[in-house]
Amino acid sequence: MKVILISCVSKKIDKSAKAKDLYISPLFIKSLVYAQKLGSDRIFILSAKYGLVDSEQIIEPYDETLNTKGIEERKNWADKVLQNLKKVADLQKDEFIILAGQNYYEFLVPSLVNVKLPLGRLSIGKRLQWLKENT
Repeated sequence: MKVILISCVSKKIDKSAKAKDLYISPLFIKSLVYAQKLGSDRIFILSAKYGLVDSEQIIEPYDETLNTKGIEERKNWADKVLQNLKKVADLQKDEFIILAGQNYYEFLVPSLVNVKLPLGRLSIGKRLQWLKENT
């Protein structure tokens, strides 16, 4: 199974919505289009507040990011995400494609056997450029 993980972004609509519709930045929208183009079996959002969120799940808007959290907080967040990921995917056998910045994937990657980071450590501007070229 192919599982795509997209990081949350700060730009959101101001009311409850499906996770895939809540985030409205160009980076998120292009990441979602890329994920859909790949024909993924499952698309999840890596939410700083909610952890692992199915793209169809309805959530409330929030103002939180992992980019301002310390290492221990990010490790604890990643542990919770991995626990939830184990409920819906096989960490040893499934393919994981992560479209996120380092703070969102750094403590997830060691637990995933088959993982791809197509955006690597690119800056946001370069991620947008890469996604434009690949969608």
